[in-house]
Amino acid sequence: MPRSANIAFFVALLASALVLGPALAHLFELPNKIGLSRDEYFIVQKAYRGWSLFGWLLLVQVAALAAAAYLARMEPLVLTLVLLALAAVAGAQIVFWLFTYPANTATANWTMPPEGWEKLRRQWEYSHAAGAALQLLCLCLLIVAALSRASTTNPAGVR
Repeated sequence: MPRSANIAFFVALLASALVLGPALAHLFELPNKIGLSRDEYFIVQKAYRGWSLFGWLLLVQVAALAAAAYLARMEPLVLTLVLLALAAVAGAQIVFWLFTYPANTATANWTMPPEGWEKLRRQWEYSHAAGAALQLLCLCLLIVAALSRASTTNPAGVR
């Protein structure tokens, strides 16, 4: 595979790993935050101010996955794995826009507790957990694609 494919896979792997970081942070904090009182919860939520900048990294991830898919178009297994990784990212975005974003909007990004904020907290926390699982799936699929690619481009392991 040409050098451009190596670059696309590298960028896709790196961006996917970096996007997974904040996603896993949300997942791992869930057990400790889900039972907090309203005031404590809204204080803790301030830690996420500015995290929307990770959206740019998501754009890099999607672009690199699309480039990797295009460059792997002649390798059916690798292409399928990359497309599944891209679908996992799309799934994470669907979850975000259907569940996380509306909770952010209803709470003015967790600065104003509305009536029924507990339901919004559960929606926000569990949608982030689902997004983290989908991003983890993306990275796993991409790793398998990269390993499959390496074994098909050099089946004998000759250097």
